[in-house]
Amino acid sequence: MISKPLLIGALAGGLTLIASVQGLASVSVVTVSKEPSPLAACPNDSQPGRNYVSGEEEPQLAVFGSTMIGMWHQDRWSNGGAHGIGVGTSTGGVTWSQSVFPDDTCSANAGVTTPSLLSFYQRSSDPWVSFGPDGVVYASALSFDATDNKNSVAVGTSSDGGSTWTNVQPILGSIFTSIDQSTDKNATTADPVHAGTAYTVWDTLISPTIHNPDDNPEFAAYTGPAYFSKTTDGGVHWSQAKIIINTTQRQQTIGNIIVVDPRNDTLYDFTDLIGPPNTPIQGTLSNEMLAFVKSTDGGATWTQPQIIAPFRSLGVIDPNTGQRLRVGDGLEEVAVDPSSGKLYAVWESSTNYNKAIQLSSGAWDNEILLVSSSNGGSTWTGPTVVHQLDSGLPTYTPTVAVNGGRVAVTYYDNRFLQSGQTNVLPTDYWVTFSTDGGATFGGEEHIAGSFDELSAPVARGFFLGDYEGLQPSGSGFEALFVTTNCDGPAYTGPLCGPASNTLHPSPNTNPTDVFAAAIS
Repeated sequence: MISKPLLIGALAGGLTLIASVQGLASVSVVTVSKEPSPLAACPNDSQPGRNYVSGEEEPQLAVFGSTMIGMWHQDRWSNGGAHGIGVGTSTGGVTWSQSVFPDDTCSANAGVTTPSLLSFYQRSSDPWVSFGPDGVVYASALSFDATDNKNSVAVGTSSDGGSTWTNVQPILGSIFTSIDQSTDKNATTADPVHAGTAYTVWDTLISPTIHNPDDNPEFAAYTGPAYFSKTTDGGVHWSQAKIIINTTQRQQTIGNIIVVDPRNDTLYDFTDLIGPPNTPIQGTLSNEMLAFVKSTDGGATWTQPQIIAPFRSLGVIDPNTGQRLRVGDGLEEVAVDPSSGKLYAVWESSTNYNKAIQLSSGAWDNEILLVSSSNGGSTWTGPTVVHQLDSGLPTYTPTVAVNGGRVAVTYYDNRFLQSGQTNVLPTDYWVTFSTDGGATFGGEEHIAGSFDELSAPVARGFFLGDYEGLQPSGSGFEALFVTTNCDGPAYTGPLCGPASNTLHPSPNTNPTDVFAAAIS
């Protein structure tokens, strides 16, 4: 029910209906995640936190010809991870089948056998997926326990588009049993030229200053280097994890992502390089920089980090209530044009960042920025503004892809929030395009919404995902994204609002779903 014209509901607060969005191209949207949750029967074993059964968040997407595979958090926990990783597979993107990735103990509840080295983990998080040039799927996720912090980076392969999995295993050097070592934000990229080769990167947070149960690592770790592993035999074996970006005390990386230039086999690892905050107090603003390293020998050696631009991200709050949203602040999304090797990176930022630091004011991220490089990262163009609302209302969680020289950027925003509207947060998903290499953007299209983001699972804020999926598909793009199931005039319906949200006290048995959209 999200492909209909936009409606901002007739609300208990007395606000009237707002007419549908005019003049916007129609985007075909289909539901990917299915009900009931395949992991609904997984026992929670007195684990801390609240589990949102049928709460699907943070999807990632891969496309190979007409074959598509998506992965996401299935049954999200309030304090980190999910029951498991949901998998959606499709030929053509119109209908989707659902299964799970077998990397923790909950997989048995979906009739899938988890390898013994992963079968004792309670939760999964941070799915990532990529197709090799021969159609083999490479995937990764975090497997961990909420009770004693055992954790690792799990990888696996599929030869049938994600319907079944083989070679599922933890990467050597990513397995930790101490509360002071935690893997985070993995990403897996198949080599676009060399079949059988793929790369996985992540950060490992070491010796946190304060053990934070709400999976917020940015201010909690003394150090967090970037790690790298690769396979050259189709995922049968992965190399021992090694550091490719070393970090010092109260410095870390997060959000490492590799892209490969297929013309010359150069690997680029992009990251948020976080420096020490201005004061040694947890929760103060850190110095976060978009940075990258690159390798021209298949990952054997890497350059030193090169800074591209500051993030200046503050995150997002509901401007009318001050309630926090959990969004993609401090995380970049990246793409490479396979024809030219041109590199693109996008992120969310705040125009009021410096003022917020000076005045401790309640500012938020309200613009999407882009940089690009046509010379292998030697110089960068930008940052240029991809999207910003004249009202200054929040804009967040961008994703970028390039197809035939055409650049697409997707994002959420709250442009239809009205002054004094406190019982819902109208949220919409959009895409905009560039045909001149990212110099200018136009032709914005409405993908989904409005929906009420205050009905999302709460995981350090109302949570749709730290990232969403976007990939080239045919002559256009395919998007994979999350919305709540409270949209239009149904804001006050029986499925709206998790029980922990006092604004929406009614039970919510299906707070979010994953959707796919074909974008021309």
